[in-house]
Amino acid sequence: MTEQARDTEALIRDQIAKHAVLLYMKGTPQFPQCGFSARAVEVLSQIGRPFAYVNILENPDIRATLPAIANWPTFPQLWVKGELVGGSDIMMEMFQSGELRTLIEENTPTPEQG
Repeated sequence: MTEQARDTEALIRDQIAKHAVLLYMKGTPQFPQCGFSARAVEVLSQIGRPFAYVNILENPDIRATLPAIANWPTFPQLWVKGELVGGSDIMMEMFQSGELRTLIEENTPTPEQG
């Protein structure tokens, strides 16, 4: 593994550890650059809790390295409390069942506590 790859892996692990809810996506929440990322943002917005994001289009090293770390080949990727939840299809299924709202609400402060 190259030094750059080790640095990128360390950066990713730090991001995942630092943020309770983290979305690796194409684009930004305001301007998603693919339909799957747009759907993921919409789901998280409906839950109404804060989340961090990383635009992988502006971070090609992360885009190349994260799939190997996560053992998940596609984007977006939702991470909650250091654990990979999945991509937009899994997010939609969990949102529709209520499971995603519960998971995120249990791991983030309410807007009043923020």
